[in-house]
Amino acid sequence: MSPALLPKPAEAPEAPEDDVQLSLRDHLIELRKRLKWAIIWLLLGFCATYYWSQQIFHFMMQPIFAALPEGEKALHFASSVEPFLIYLKVGLYAGLFVASPFIFWQIWMFVAPGLYRRERKKVLPFVLVATVFFIGGASFAYWVVLPPAFQFLINAAGPDIKPVLMMDQQLSLVMLMLLAFGIIFELPMILTLLSMMGVVDHKFLGKYRRHAIVLNVIIAAFVTPTGDPFNLALMALPMMICYELGVLGARVFHKKDVPARLTV
Repeated sequence: MSPALLPKPAEAPEAPEDDVQLSLRDHLIELRKRLKWAIIWLLLGFCATYYWSQQIFHFMMQPIFAALPEGEKALHFASSVEPFLIYLKVGLYAGLFVASPFIFWQIWMFVAPGLYRRERKKVLPFVLVATVFFIGGASFAYWVVLPPAFQFLINAAGPDIKPVLMMDQQLSLVMLMLLAFGIIFELPMILTLLSMMGVVDHKFLGKYRRHAIVLNVIIAAFVTPTGDPFNLALMALPMMICYELGVLGARVFHKKDVPARLTV
């Protein structure tokens, strides 16, 4: 019989990248490799930003200075070495934002073996969107959340009480809010990535929407430095919007030919 008349073999179904089954040890080795490169990029970001750490610190403290009464717009330190250590922290925090695209790149490279070959090509959009969301969340906290939060906290002391704010404590509080909002704004990317990996789908996320709302409010109550409903809403509402964006991303990018592990 002519070879042309023979039936063509069925094409193999598309599988995750290289169809490699990694053991736990292989996953740990790969994780160590990605963590090593993430730390290297973080240190490079620190080296690139430390020179301007004093200016960056004063920029970060602007919401606090704006809330302080006239004649009291100053921060204090308790020891001679404290400003030096604080500027080291500022350089490290600033380096994290500068190096965030490369850190997200390492995260993508770690999860890439669990994705299809066509999905692995989306590394550039993932890095760009994740970086925009991370910096956008921190910017939202700086411009929208921190000014009214510090106004409330400082004015709650009363007219006859003068604040003595320490540099280290205020830096820790500001960075907690910036990093918290940066991570919260990554929620759409996290949910979309889990959907692309076949862990969850939009039906599962939609079913547990009410649970997610309650959890968002609880997290916002713990992270928000004030207890008033206004500042609580400033954090809870973006979290809910990010969750809905994650549900939308899971609907668009989920694996249509593979059932999710968590579904309804």
